[in-house]
Amino acid sequence: MTGPTSAPRGERAGTPGAHWEHVLVTTEVVVDTDTDGESPFGWQELPVPNRATRRAIARAARRTK
Repeated sequence: MTGPTSAPRGERAGTPGAHWEHVLVTTEVVVDTDTDGESPFGWQELPVPNRATRRAIARAARRTK
């Protein structure tokens, strides 16, 4: 059984007639900072972190002691 080679391969030739057309689109997001204590995302409270995040926070807290 042979494994993958470590020698780099060149790029494949493109398919005739296939062209990528790039279109740059600008989007603008306005965040209203004049709200009275509300999140700009509409959250009433912060979302509860998942188990992996809670464990990472606890690990970091143990390291700083």
